[in-house]
Formats: sequence, C-alpha cells, structure tokens
Amino acid sequence: MKNIGIEVKWAFIFAVMMLAWMFLEKSLGWHDALIDQHSTMTNLVAIPAILIYVLALLDKKKNYYKGQMTYLQGFLSGVVISIIVAVLSPFTQYITIEYITPEYFNNIIEHSVSTGLMTQEAAEDYFNLKNYMVQSVIGALIMGVITSAIVAIFTKSKKQA
Repeated sequence: MKNIGIEVKWAFIFAVMMLAWMFLEKSLGWHDALIDQHSTMTNLVAIPAILIYVLALLDKKKNYYKGQMTYLQGFLSGVVISIIVAVLSPFTQYITIEYITPEYFNNIIEHSVSTGLMTQEAAEDYFNLKNYMVQSVIGALIMGVITSAIVAIFTKSKKQA
C-alpha cells in the first residue's frame, strides 16, 4: 500500500475537488436557473482536474522516486489515480445528487424536453443516478488515462547528460 499511498491521497483530493465543483456549479445556477449553460460551463472542471494530476505526479516524482521519474512511471501513477477515482466516482455522484443538487435531474429533464433536445422518455432514461454513476466510472477511466499520458510527458525527469 505504501507504494500507492500518494495515488490514494491524490484520488481522494480529486474526489473532494469534484464535490466542491458540483457545489460551485449549483451555486452559480448551472443546475437550475442557468441550466442552459451547464453543458458548456461544466467543461471548466478540466482546469482543476489537470492541475491535480500535475501536482500528484510531481508529488510522486519528488517523494517516491526521489526526483527521477520516467514517463512510464508517471503514466502508471496517473493510471492508478484514475482507477481509484473511477472506484470513488459512484459515491461522489450519489453525494452530488442526494445532497448537493437533488433537483438537478428534474431540471435537466425539463430543460431537455422543453427545448426539444429529447423526448420525456429519452431524457428520463438518460438523466438518472444509475446512468450518471456508470458514465462517471467510464469517464474517470478514459479522461484519467488521457490526462495521465499527457501530464507524464511534462513531469518526467530530463535525461542526465
């Protein structure tokens, strides 16, 4: 466990950031009054998400690899973080929907139907806790691996001359 302790720490930091982000979205009205902006504005979460991966890999490089980390070591560390985040994501989705923004699904279904984006049935099939839990696991894995692959390029050690 000691060899992935840093990854566990950063995965939990990531999960807390996601909950804080959901609270921010709710507070800014993107889950109700400004729900029409949600699909665009929610993408801004990429900024703190990438920053967390950068800080995590720099932490791993400094405190586990003693300042010398290869691309593969950084990438694998990021993948481990992504797997842990994926495991945690159904719990963060549950907390988000049950406690932070319980009216989100009703609001997004109403918006999707009233704007003609979806039928009532299609919206109800798509916007529900079970579907969002599945999407969050898949999204965490895909985006986490992609982010890890890119961030590891910038956090690997330079070759010694």
